[in-house]
Amino acid sequence: MTDAELLAAIRRHALLEGDFLLRSGKRSPYYLDKYLFLTVPELLGELGGRIGDAVRAAEPDAVRLAGPELGAVPLAASASLASGLPFVIVRGSAKAYGTGNRLEGAFEEGETVCLVEDVVTSGGAALEAVEALREAGLKVRAAVCVVDREEGGSDLLARHAVRLRPLFRASAVLST
Repeated sequence: MTDAELLAAIRRHALLEGDFLLRSGKRSPYYLDKYLFLTVPELLGELGGRIGDAVRAAEPDAVRLAGPELGAVPLAASASLASGLPFVIVRGSAKAYGTGNRLEGAFEEGETVCLVEDVVTSGGAALEAVEALREAGLKVRAAVCVVDREEGGSDLLARHAVRLRPLFRASAVLST
């Protein structure tokens, strides 16, 4: 699938127009509903392969991927299958039962991981995941996302020593 075909598919499946409240608290005339492209097998497979390639380019030292719940988990799983890198799931908060883990999956302290995200807007959710990974003793210097909405997320992450590598920018999705 070419970039143009993938952009058109993301737009066709996931671009909604209207009045939306974003996680950042801002209002937007459009919304990229990640669940509408994450649940289409051919798109998820294509995105997983591209994320795997982007991880190798953005963070060649990565030995593991990390996907915040809920939206990035299918992407991390797909990229794991494509790249051969195992992944961990970053919970929004430690679970109150069982092991009480905030991170699910095996890892070793000191490992370098690459964060996988779906859509990055202000970067707040990605930064929360980075902080949880770092608190667990993992190194995080890069993140790969499907779409950067170009609303400050890349800058916020950069201020915390994390480079964001988007597969696409919102301006490209909107102009397709």
